[in-house]
Formats: sequence, C-alpha cells, structure tokens
Amino acid sequence: MTDRQRIIPPSMHTIVERAGYVPAVKVGKTLYCAGQVGRTPELAIIEDPEAQFIAAWANLRQVLEEGGCSFEEVVDMTTYHVNMHEHMAVFREVKNRLFPRGHCAWTTIGVSELAHPGLLVEIKCVAVQR
Repeated sequence: MTDRQRIIPPSMHTIVERAGYVPAVKVGKTLYCAGQVGRTPELAIIEDPEAQFIAAWANLRQVLEEGGCSFEEVVDMTTYHVNMHEHMAVFREVKNRLFPRGHCAWTTIGVSELAHPGLLVEIKCVAVQR
C-alpha cells in the first residue's frame, strides 16, 4: 500500500466540491500537482492575460506549500497554452519573475482550449520534497 495523501489548500475546497478532483496527491516525498489555472478561489476566471498568469503561479505555489514543497523542489513541469503565439512572451516574463529559471524540466504545449472558455494557461508539475 502506498503512502498517499490528498493535498487541498483551504482556498481550493470549492474546486474539489464542484469538479471532483484534488489539487495534488503526495506519495512519499513526491507531490503530483494537478494543472493550476488563473482564477480566483470563487472560480472566476481572470480576464487580463498577465494577471491570469500571475494567479496561476500563485495557485500553484499554494498547492506546493500545502504539500510541503516550494518552486525550488519542482522537478518536472508541463504548461498548456491557448493562443501560445499571442501570449507566450507575457507568460515567459511572468514565469521568469516568479519561478526559478533553468531549474526543472519544462514542456510547453499549445492547445485549442482548456476546461473553461477564457483560460489561457494551465501549469502542471511534479515536485520532490527535500
């Protein structure tokens, strides 16, 4: 039997109730984070691209911290982008401001849509606690 723990920051109970998934699952020292997007705790999508990207990173930080990790412990990250060609420069600028550069494996994927209209990015990662 694996040591499996559901990770749910207090501000994310609404998403668990409404969508039926948890923001992360921790197995041993490894934290598997579901994709985080730029919306409020009330699940309102933030319209301004830069503000949406900042919120997505803030939501990811909350999940990591609730699981006992930080950005520095992320080992693998995948980002999914709607209109990647239009928003990538702003996303990269926000990422470089908030997330350690050259720190983990990173894959970017352009997609036609995410779970809800208006979402521009989803950030999914795996972290290993020190």
